[in-house]
Amino acid sequence: MVATRFAVAVHILILLATAPGGQLTSGRIAESVGTNPVVIRRLAGQLARAGLIRIRRGPGGAELARAPGAITLGQVWQAMRRKGLPLLPVHRGPAGANAAPAIPSLLRGVFDSAEAAMEANLAAVTLEDLCQQMRQPQPAQAEAAQAT
Repeated sequence: MVATRFAVAVHILILLATAPGGQLTSGRIAESVGTNPVVIRRLAGQLARAGLIRIRRGPGGAELARAPGAITLGQVWQAMRRKGLPLLPVHRGPAGANAAPAIPSLLRGVFDSAEAAMEANLAAVTLEDLCQQMRQPQPAQAEAAQAT
């Protein structure tokens, strides 16, 4: 669930970064994402609490609170995740004398390491990086342009 909220939050931020005037309403964003405006408003609230966007009630919509180069995907991830809950939860092992009780703590270490690596990777990518990539023609677009 957090991965979907994260993807939609990044979608919202890219739209705000590339919108003329830098402002969009939840209805327009919802059309682009393919969801309900209520979902967009809920996620926008989380982004606003994290200091990534500013929200204006009514026709003003939302806008970025910082320059796209000052917003990292790591910050977006932190805004979307539920505090204290790991991305990769571990089941509780049974009590007993066999090796099974050691498995959850073994997995927790591996999973925590994987999550830390992912967070480090996300922290290295800015919203501006994504916007620049979006402006570059994709391979399929470039092939289509050459064919015409």
